[in-house]
Amino acid sequence: MRFTTGFVAAATLAAQAWASDCPGYNVVSANDNGHTLTASLHLSGKNCDVYGTDLPKLKLQVEYQTKSRLHVKIYDEAEDVFQIPEDLLGAPKADGSANEATFDLKFTYNPSPFSFKVTRRSSGEVLFDTTGHNLIFESQYLYLRTALPDDPNIYGLGESADPFRHSTGYSHAIWNSGQPFMPPGTNLYGAYPLYYDHRGSKGTHAVFLRNINAMRINIDKDTNGTYLEYNTVGGVIDLYFLSGPSPKDLSLQFADVVGKPALMPYWGFGFHQCKYGYKSIDETAEVVANYSKANIPLETMWNDIDYMDGRAIFSLDPKNFPLDKVRALVDQLHKDNQHYMMMVDPAVARRDYKPYNDGVKMDALVKEANGSVWTGVVWAGPSGFPDWFAPNVQEFWNAQFDSFFNKDTGVDIDGLWIDMNEPANFCDLPCNPKLAAADAAGAAKDASTSGPARRGETAHKKHMGLPGRDLLTPKYDIKPYFNGLSGQSMPTFLQHANGLMEYDVHNLFGSMMGRVSRQTLLHRRPGRRPLIITRSALIGDGARTGHWFGDNRSNDDDYRLQIIQMIQHVAMYQMPMVGSDVCGFNYATNPILCQRWATLGAWNPFYRNHADISAPHQEFYLWPEVAAAARKAIDLRYRLLDYMYTNLHTQHQTGFPMLSPLVWQYPHDANTAAIDLQFFFGEAFMVSPVTTPNDTSVTFYMPDDLFYDFYTGLQVQGGGKQVTRDNIAYDEIPVHVRGGSIVPMRAKGAYTTTELRKNDFEILIAPDKDGKASGTLYLDDGDSVEPTQTSTIQFTYENGKLSSSGAFAYHPGVNVQSVTLLGAPKSGCHAYNATTQALAHTGVNLSLTESFNFDVKGHC
Repeated sequence: MRFTTGFVAAATLAAQAWASDCPGYNVVSANDNGHTLTASLHLSGKNCDVYGTDLPKLKLQVEYQTKSRLHVKIYDEAEDVFQIPEDLLGAPKADGSANEATFDLKFTYNPSPFSFKVTRRSSGEVLFDTTGHNLIFESQYLYLRTALPDDPNIYGLGESADPFRHSTGYSHAIWNSGQPFMPPGTNLYGAYPLYYDHRGSKGTHAVFLRNINAMRINIDKDTNGTYLEYNTVGGVIDLYFLSGPSPKDLSLQFADVVGKPALMPYWGFGFHQCKYGYKSIDETAEVVANYSKANIPLETMWNDIDYMDGRAIFSLDPKNFPLDKVRALVDQLHKDNQHYMMMVDPAVARRDYKPYNDGVKMDALVKEANGSVWTGVVWAGPSGFPDWFAPNVQEFWNAQFDSFFNKDTGVDIDGLWIDMNEPANFCDLPCNPKLAAADAAGAAKDASTSGPARRGETAHKKHMGLPGRDLLTPKYDIKPYFNGLSGQSMPTFLQHANGLMEYDVHNLFGSMMGRVSRQTLLHRRPGRRPLIITRSALIGDGARTGHWFGDNRSNDDDYRLQIIQMIQHVAMYQMPMVGSDVCGFNYATNPILCQRWATLGAWNPFYRNHADISAPHQEFYLWPEVAAAARKAIDLRYRLLDYMYTNLHTQHQTGFPMLSPLVWQYPHDANTAAIDLQFFFGEAFMVSPVTTPNDTSVTFYMPDDLFYDFYTGLQVQGGGKQVTRDNIAYDEIPVHVRGGSIVPMRAKGAYTTTELRKNDFEILIAPDKDGKASGTLYLDDGDSVEPTQTSTIQFTYENGKLSSSGAFAYHPGVNVQSVTLLGAPKSGCHAYNATTQALAHTGVNLSLTESFNFDVKGHC
């Protein structure tokens, strides 16, 4: 969300030419009980020692964990090399349901030199094969290469601004970085070392490397064929193979590895407004009033760092954001059933105030080797940073929220926005905080304070990291966006309170902030679901937080990019509460782009308009045509909000994605493999946006399936080919309902989600070719972490009759007031519309608290 400078170093795609000269390892002993294979590996020749020291003895563990999941782990015999603490990133165990004979996958190995294959048992298809390329396991470098099919379909390996489908010639570094403008070909804010390998009718599988050290992954080809190679500067080889065989199967299987996503509050699906550059609480209140005046529904108002005193977290600018006025606005928002959120960065200003003093007193800040508080530089100038591994850090974070965000005496926020948590630091080594602070807007006076005595030396424990490493400039260069691993971030030689080195846990910083912050919000409002939106993320963080895609630009490229990022995060990374800065964050937007983006953004799970301080204002109400587009888009979004919420609940329960690319829906259709500008929301809606905002036509793919135009209701038979739609207004987006779907939706929108929940439902039936359809509606109070009363209602349509069944514990206080059947046969009934070929019954008053049967065709 912030501007910092850096450079991109071109990364070579060439396979490590020297790798063939390294000796590899031999299996010297092995034990296989049919469920678990263990083996000892010894270096088979003279050390290679290219980027570190070869470790002479390794262990191999292969475990058939479930019928669809194989775990392969290679690590040092002494277990000194850093391994991720199991409580911080999913490390699932076997469930006892599978063994070598029943498992979907099969592991085989060659003992000398050691290599291995993973094959699909049913077909013999080789999914992962390291044959001919020796394993390298050094003190600061790991190398593993697998063969791939020619011209592969590889997805994942984020976070990036790169194309959806990766094939040969692709290289990506994974190292969380707080960079501006999201340039393609570079490492961004999140670390997702997971890929999906889609092979059409042969099936799709996934490979997750449970390693959070800096790495570069290359996909290319040489004389030996197409390959994918891992190059990491630490950690161990900890691989999870998921068999699929369908992409949807993989979404569920991966959720079992890293955890299922959190259920977000119902209000979180409302429209959010923010801008870096609201100069006062009065201006913020004016924005709220202007949305109301324009009758554009506003659910949540946000403030960026503008509210802070000298940009120090947990402080208010006494002149422009006085506490009494801030509280008055928040009280009014709450009175009007709206919400309020603020940004909190991790950096704590080094000044004489409660947050910093508490951090020092509670020993909750990152330390130098001499025991003093390490100082970086961010918006408030010289700053300390919470050590998320410190024993007292949860108590420290809770204390700041208890004070600053106190419901009765402070700012009563409803959710939390965390940023700059890669962590960002403007002071590169060698760092002079005072000099760097002079270049940071709103720099604070350095209130240098000596910390308590140095923490005691950490006793030797397993998995803490090898001693004697070069933690600042490892020989293998992953070529990150900034200069070196510490560039514009925390120095990687720092040691955390638990003895772990920043070199090893850098990619955990934002994840840990989210984890601690979630507990803080639960402490602050017990039993109520937290909404936390983070910039930096780690695979698996969807179990606690949502994520916005960062510092995008107001241009066509980033308008399109949001679609790719959205389908990746939701369907692949199990982080569904995501979205872009609508209309773009950097640079000036324009009315046409903003109309298109407001319309498309309404199909993002997280929907927020946000702009940089250097960009002009872009609130929807500033242009009449954008205001009209926003009203239209939000009205439709709110009518479908329960459908979205139901699909999030399904993903929360099972991992089944609430949003997905076309290849997830039609994996056997080769034409869908590279489609990245269309998507399905749930199983019912295929969304095909205009991809160049200034255009009024779009060419998109219609799979060989039965659909209905969402707006006209007319039946459309897809033919597995591209079609072109013309004359698409700037506030329109082509949407089709797939045959076989039942969509429960609100009969009308509302200004807030609280008011929306008082509106009755209508049911849309889109039968398949056999005249059948089904759908689900989940209802609860929308706020409780563990709701005591819930309803999960299944709707089915067959033989002209609509029926409901399921659990009906939650009473929403509304009914189904209308039922519309698309593709209805010609009828003399007054409810039949010959133009749309739809049968629309109103005033039916069907209950949502008990099952019902309704004769759709017979009722007239």
